[in-house]
Amino acid sequence: MKNYTITVNGNVYDVTVEEGTGSAAPAAAPKAAPKAAPAAPKAAAPAGAAGSVTVAAPMPGKILGVKANPGQAVKKGDVIVILEAMKMENEIVAPQDGTIASINVATGDSVEAGATLATLN
Repeated sequence: MKNYTITVNGNVYDVTVEEGTGSAAPAAAPKAAPKAAPAAPKAAAPAGAAGSVTVAAPMPGKILGVKANPGQAVKKGDVIVILEAMKMENEIVAPQDGTIASINVATGDSVEAGATLATLN
């Protein structure tokens, strides 16, 4: 762990950074509780087929592409969805190895932070 002192707009912050495992994959979602899934998910598996691992949107944005399908095996770090936020494309990746149980969004959908994008088993 490394400690840094950062000054932003005159405010001083002490920051502790934990060194990662060397993987270049970003975290898929914040630890905050996700919001409820849309009432009628598009391009999703049948109702009740949700997996035990939720992949949530880390920020509000627009879905540019869905790169995985229900039933597809994925490894930790594999891209599931491309989310555009603030004119940047963000790859939303699998947080762990598993199988896609459901995809709860479609290309062109707008999502809020914490919205369930997909679930894994």
